[in-house]
Amino acid sequence: MTEIKGDIVVDQKTTMTTNNKVVLDGDNDKTVGEPFVENAKMSMRHVNVFYGEKQAIFDVNLDIASNQVVAMIGPSGCGKSTFLRCLNRMNDTISICRVDGKLFLEEQDINDKKMDVVPLRARVGMVFQKPNPFPKSIYDNVAYGPRIHGLADRRSDLDEIVETSLQKAGLWDEVKDRLHQPGIGLSGGQQQRLCIARTIAVSPEVILMDEPCSALDPIATAKIEELIDELSQNYTIAIVTHSMQQAARVSHRTAYFHLGKLIEVNETEKVFTNPDHSLTEAYITGRFG
Repeated sequence: MTEIKGDIVVDQKTTMTTNNKVVLDGDNDKTVGEPFVENAKMSMRHVNVFYGEKQAIFDVNLDIASNQVVAMIGPSGCGKSTFLRCLNRMNDTISICRVDGKLFLEEQDINDKKMDVVPLRARVGMVFQKPNPFPKSIYDNVAYGPRIHGLADRRSDLDEIVETSLQKAGLWDEVKDRLHQPGIGLSGGQQQRLCIARTIAVSPEVILMDEPCSALDPIATAKIEELIDELSQNYTIAIVTHSMQQAARVSHRTAYFHLGKLIEVNETEKVFTNPDHSLTEAYITGRFG
């Protein structure tokens, strides 16, 4: 049944203004698809995020499967990066931010205030939008985490961790002869792979990526995307991206956010070819975003 209210046409699937802007209406914001999985590495239940009195995330429920890549997509300001930062407590660094709900890493609630975030962030690593190597050598960038976490007792052990991490990040052959040169001297794409090597050097279980290719050229982006596919064999990965093409290329499942609400979660192919929700369809077909 369709009802006309002023310049807005309302039906059970979507709300469309006369200037073709889609907005959320009524009960149309409930998550559809398959947000839950059997082999969940991380499980989030009834997650709400507030910045002061302003609510940014509304009652999100989502599982992230082991050794899979989940892409989080949606318009700017939809809350996808805010939600991603919940997964290793990075929002703790924002004084006015409050996160409610349960966030489980396997059986452990990481939102428990008794949780020590230092070992948590070793288990759930983060790669940021802009490459941020330390003002140290390439070697010391990768060795930093294993040193502070006590993962290597001998120099030979540390050498092995550095080499293995750089190999996994697809960077070893490019830097093996200049390990003691500054990391900031690398190209943008190489710096981002160095940051990925630094993340995996502490043997994380989950890797979070917040638009890791947005500042990179197409060639560097292609290398990062190839790397994501390889890393998913050993790690669980959640990636936020503004590029729907990238989400389609690298992820197994896709979660679509809109105005702080999780609208749809499904296998990536389904989201981009036959989405369950009209808002998802409107976004991927370019009607807004």
